[in-house]
Amino acid sequence: MTYTVRSEQRAFGGVQGFYEHSSDVCAGPMKFGVYLPPNARDVPALYFLAGLTCTEETFAIKANAQRFAAKHGIALITPDTSPRSARFDGDDKDWDFGQGAGFYLDATQEPWSGAYRMGSYVTQELPALIERAFPVSSVRGIFGHSMGGHGALSIALKNPTLYRSVSAFAPICAPSQVPWGEKVFSRYLRQRDEWSAYDTVELLATHKHPGTLLVDQGTSDKFLRDQLRPELLEAACKKSGQSLQLRMREGYDHSYYFIQSFVEEHLAHHAAALRA
Repeated sequence: MTYTVRSEQRAFGGVQGFYEHSSDVCAGPMKFGVYLPPNARDVPALYFLAGLTCTEETFAIKANAQRFAAKHGIALITPDTSPRSARFDGDDKDWDFGQGAGFYLDATQEPWSGAYRMGSYVTQELPALIERAFPVSSVRGIFGHSMGGHGALSIALKNPTLYRSVSAFAPICAPSQVPWGEKVFSRYLRQRDEWSAYDTVELLATHKHPGTLLVDQGTSDKFLRDQLRPELLEAACKKSGQSLQLRMREGYDHSYYFIQSFVEEHLAHHAAALRA
């Protein structure tokens, strides 16, 4: 597995790099970011899944997380949010579908099934590359924002042995029940009964993570009532017995200012599990 270096910069004693490789899973080149803390050697990896319209650079540039990753000795891995090179009709028509909106699932409906396989990319192909080519161990955590929060929670529930820790900022908690999820699931997935495999609230009926799901949600988030629905996550966790720490943050919105405000606490949450 090979990759090319797009850029590398010194940051907090470590290195923030952006790279590109040829992906079999996504049928073309994929970009990703890696932050390595100082003196990195066999360090645990924390994967961040970004939200709609974002790229592999968004979190690395906007979240100010590298200083805390350096403190805890954790690598930060930031994949892109969708394939970019395989083009299909309508893939750039809407901001919440197609490019920039892979939703961290494996599409089964043509033509999307030919490249939109972000679920397998994030959980299999990219980690295999990272763990082979960088001084990073197989100890993993996962977190994300909005669409990426949905991805992080659902992936961790389905793969509890692969991800020791999980958290989310403003996740889409029940995509099967909100417009964003209904729009993409009905186009990416061939059958309605496939939706539950990518819905955190539905997964909680049959899946459980051994750790605590840490979720921060702003009360002034414009997507709170119609798209995010944290109350459904809270009810599902209570019913299933899944440990959840849901923190409603007064006055915060959906932006990266919100993420910056609490990313230190998320890194500490992951470090406690990844460094245990």
